[in-house]
Amino acid sequence: MCGIAGIFHLATAKPVDPQRVRAMTDVMVHRGPDGSGFWTAPGVGLGHRRLAIIDLATGEQPMTSADGGLTVSFNGEIYNFRQLRAELEQSGAIFRTNSDTEVILHGWRRWGAACVERFHGMFAFALYDEARKSLFLARDRLGVKPLFYTQLSDGCILFASELKGLLAHPLVRRAPKLTAVEDYMAYGYVPDDTCLLDGISKLPAGHHLTLKRGQALPMPISYWDISFAERTPGSVARLEDELIAHMRDAVAERMIADVPLGAFLSGGVDSSAVVALMAGESTSAVTTCSIGFDQADHDETRYADLVAERFATRHHRRIVDADDFGLIDRLVAAFDEPFADASALPTYRVSELARQHVTVALSGDGADEALAGYRRHVFFAGEARMRAMLPEALRRPLFGALGAVYPKLDWAPRPLRAKTTLAAMALSDGEAYADAVSVTSAVARRRLFADSFRSQIAGHRAEDRYVRAMQQAPPARRSIVRNMPT
Repeated sequence: MCGIAGIFHLATAKPVDPQRVRAMTDVMVHRGPDGSGFWTAPGVGLGHRRLAIIDLATGEQPMTSADGGLTVSFNGEIYNFRQLRAELEQSGAIFRTNSDTEVILHGWRRWGAACVERFHGMFAFALYDEARKSLFLARDRLGVKPLFYTQLSDGCILFASELKGLLAHPLVRRAPKLTAVEDYMAYGYVPDDTCLLDGISKLPAGHHLTLKRGQALPMPISYWDISFAERTPGSVARLEDELIAHMRDAVAERMIADVPLGAFLSGGVDSSAVVALMAGESTSAVTTCSIGFDQADHDETRYADLVAERFATRHHRRIVDADDFGLIDRLVAAFDEPFADASALPTYRVSELARQHVTVALSGDGADEALAGYRRHVFFAGEARMRAMLPEALRRPLFGALGAVYPKLDWAPRPLRAKTTLAAMALSDGEAYADAVSVTSAVARRRLFADSFRSQIAGHRAEDRYVRAMQQAPPARRSIVRNMPT
């Protein structure tokens, strides 16, 4: 990963102090230990911390176009940059480097804001266009790369890859956003569309934002969202083959690097699949890294060992303390915002181990969510079908009362543990799913919060995020998968 930061004056082209930009990037040195760069012009300043992965010799940033009209600071990777480069060269673009960063410059000149729709990858970047007196901020489709921004009292816009980058500027306020506290208490993290500090925003995933000199701060524009409305029909076997083909292409794209590359290997289905596909694409042994625990009921290294042996990887593993609380202070400093998921501990340790052997590591994180691999997904689908059978005016009071009086029978056989299901039936689909994934229920939060706090958040509910997502999701076609001949 790399780190980007910058300053843009909306009203007038006031001079930008390079030391202010330097201070914003210096606090993110961990994101880019291989070098730093700074660039300023009237009314704008860009900074960069580099972790060199592609084009180690000539990929320094911020990068300016040959005519000096465009400058970009970029965090991430454009996986299809070679194909885009070939297309841009055919239209007359002349490249001076072999980096994916330069593709952004030429892509902006050719396609404007629509360039992000052509980029396959994970990215956050800021591009200044001198002719338009504009700063273009963009974030990848799924929000893999972060981007924070805020507006100061004088109208100046700051942006950075991490919250600490903004806080390095002395004029940034440090007041909590109470609605984000409600969100954190519900989910154990601060969601991607908000920030724990008031007045600071995260550019949403799949959005871009264009700042123009002399104009007010606009709202971000969505350029991509996932859709379930159109799905490919076919037999199970045909769709399985299609999924594997997509996964193979995705893994191959992510293996493009000019530095040592490996993988996290837990022994689960997701990381094992990634390692298997990497082994098929690589001409040499894949480097894999695993973390085990000193408690047998938490340790899964035996499964990772089997996968490593099966694909003849260069395997490295380390056994750590299951109660590895010595990392707490370091993780707090790294995350900036509170994060109440214990997975952060082993993730840090496996990253620490991997960094001793490789610079880039692939992982299978997110597969359970993307492929509906949790048991709650099956339960929720069943509950949703049941809710659809009863009108809400009847369902809410009926099941709400039943859920309240039914005893909590944790000791009983599973069919008799109906309290949670009855309570969920009284809710909407969005409310019920939000409750299922929450770490603190809505009822518990109401008991925890003081009257003054509830008054200040003015009816904000963390679960409304799921309610809106389900209400706005396009309807899926009924006949999705059929046993059709291939």
